[in-house]
Amino acid sequence: MQTTAQSSLKAINKYRPYWAKRFGTAPMLPMTRKEMDVLGWDSCDIILVTGDAYIDHPSFGMALVGRLLEDQGFRVGIISQPDWSSAEPFKALGKPNLYFGITAGNMDSMVNRYTADRKIRSDDAYTPGAIAGKRPDRAVLVYSQRCRESFSDVPLVIGSIEASLRRIAHYDYWSDKVRRSILVDSKADILLYGNAERALIELTHRIADGEKVEDIQDIRGTAFLRKKIPEGWEEVASTHLDRPGKIEAHVDPYEMKMGVGSDCETKEKLPEDVKVIQVVRKTKTDRSKQVVRLPSFEEVVDNPVLYAHASRVLHLEANPGNARALIQKHGDREVWLNPPPIPLTTKEMDYVYGMPYARKPHPAYGDAKISAWEMIRFSVNIMRGCFGGCTFCSITEHEGRIIQSRSEESILKEVEEIRDKVDGFTGVISDLGGPTANMYRMACKSETIEASCRKLSCVYPGICENLNTDHSALIELYRKARNTKGIKKVLIGSGLRYDLAVTSPEYVKELVQHHVGGYLKIAPEHSEENVLSKMMKPGMGSYNKFKEMFDRFSKEVGKEQYLIPYFIAAHPGATDEDMLNLALWLKEHDFKLDQVQTFTPTPMAMATAMYHSGKNPLRKVTNDSEEVPIPRAGGVRRLHKAFIRYHDPKNWPMLREALQRMGRSDLIGDSKKHLIPGRQPLSENHSKRMHQFARNKPSTAKPFKRAR
Repeated sequence: MQTTAQSSLKAINKYRPYWAKRFGTAPMLPMTRKEMDVLGWDSCDIILVTGDAYIDHPSFGMALVGRLLEDQGFRVGIISQPDWSSAEPFKALGKPNLYFGITAGNMDSMVNRYTADRKIRSDDAYTPGAIAGKRPDRAVLVYSQRCRESFSDVPLVIGSIEASLRRIAHYDYWSDKVRRSILVDSKADILLYGNAERALIELTHRIADGEKVEDIQDIRGTAFLRKKIPEGWEEVASTHLDRPGKIEAHVDPYEMKMGVGSDCETKEKLPEDVKVIQVVRKTKTDRSKQVVRLPSFEEVVDNPVLYAHASRVLHLEANPGNARALIQKHGDREVWLNPPPIPLTTKEMDYVYGMPYARKPHPAYGDAKISAWEMIRFSVNIMRGCFGGCTFCSITEHEGRIIQSRSEESILKEVEEIRDKVDGFTGVISDLGGPTANMYRMACKSETIEASCRKLSCVYPGICENLNTDHSALIELYRKARNTKGIKKVLIGSGLRYDLAVTSPEYVKELVQHHVGGYLKIAPEHSEENVLSKMMKPGMGSYNKFKEMFDRFSKEVGKEQYLIPYFIAAHPGATDEDMLNLALWLKEHDFKLDQVQTFTPTPMAMATAMYHSGKNPLRKVTNDSEEVPIPRAGGVRRLHKAFIRYHDPKNWPMLREALQRMGRSDLIGDSKKHLIPGRQPLSENHSKRMHQFARNKPSTAKPFKRAR
């Protein structure tokens, strides 16, 4: 369904193509001057610099952006994983005519390189051969500096997830401090945040038409630096919007006030103590000319409470239907954020995903394996966005809460392209999904309500009554995909929102009986309500209901299938007791998990604001507001992870000490009722030595006897 806001915009495929459209479509976007020569180019209009290997597939941001700009008529070159020790690699394609587009890649460069314990990873899934170290820390900053050194007069446009989530002052886990907006540190001319196709296309055409990038300040989904607020704008202090009391009500031409009878005009005399509703006409505020001032960088650096407050206000001003511009002072400059972009329509989504992608890595990589490509090469992205609002996740902050879905025809066409074009295809589609597997075509029942809503989640603490949770379109899509000629099976690999799924038993049945390959990953994240409330995740009641359906529908078709739950250790709000209770739940249900995610505070996530401030930004934030316990110390974080992996002997010494300290020695012993055994088994090396000793000892030796 196309909203009013969408219908009033120029569709992204309706721009007049740039003159270079005559060069046609490149087999692969060029990464060398030699490739440019083959295409007949003397220069590139835009050069995209990325920290990822170039894979011409819509799941990789630079390919999607590059093909989109190419279709608009621009000549696009790619500099992939350049050596950043000098500016020379950034000159490889010459000087771009319009701008450099800079991104760290599909992942934040710090998350990509470091574990949750700040240890350097040994591999990189987005690099040929998984070789680590092919991108710098804070890649957007480094690439921007080198591009500026290469051609100082070329505009710098930064975007994708690393830049998007650092658009205002943000807590940086790796340096344990609040850093300035990436706009300030990168010295970029403009930042595009979120899924930026709409902003990118308009910006590029306007630069091509001769506008200076510093004069382009009216595009939604962009951020830039200003010296002062322009005339005609009304400044609103964020502390006036989110102070103790109710959140500022939605703008309404009428205001309902309580008054006493003597103050109202009535035909009958009312008792003095009787209150009536008095309707007072209120001057309508033009929100399109309001800018909300967040606490400055200098203020949030020194005041974690103000940091949490700023985070909360940013999230409340995230709905494209009612969001206002935001401003945050950094020294003598203002970081200005225009409201979020208007989501793409289904036709526009089909256009984006319908580009002539080669659907493979650039030939320069030869036969080198690229793990991220191997993982998604047979998958299809059917939608984007997420209205779950999980506090530890940045998808909502980046892609938005409004679901943008492709058409059934577009998706099935891509399934056929995989069947016909992708080498190594065996007939199995690995995923039809997105950020969440089962939010396809879901939206608010009312466009008016959606445009005015300021809730942080549509499904927490319960599913909103205004949310359409109909799974029928998704069920039909699954059935048509699995019945496509040449398709043996369609699996669902994206994360499943099971509290939504249980509203549609027919969907769960279709999923379980046809789209599970023996195991289905889901993410309860925790068992304890205290922690779940800080995550904005549903309680275990929804999990239990889903598991009952999963087991029943699996049994109906004679399949032995299993749920693989995922949990987060050391999340803000989690205490040692919470983690112990989770461990007991896991043992009760006989789960022995190999993979455990330890909470990583990523920029802009609500849980990161909790981690840094010790406050709960899901509610009003003041000096006296709710305190959140934070598992911050390394030993505590390791202990919380050990509780989830209670079955690993390496964790038993730590768990024994913790259980004794907690007064729960009753859980230490050798029976099934105990969490961990009382004795530590022989180490692997000691066992090997004993085995070698026994093998070499003369046969007359007496066997060892266990001491009684």
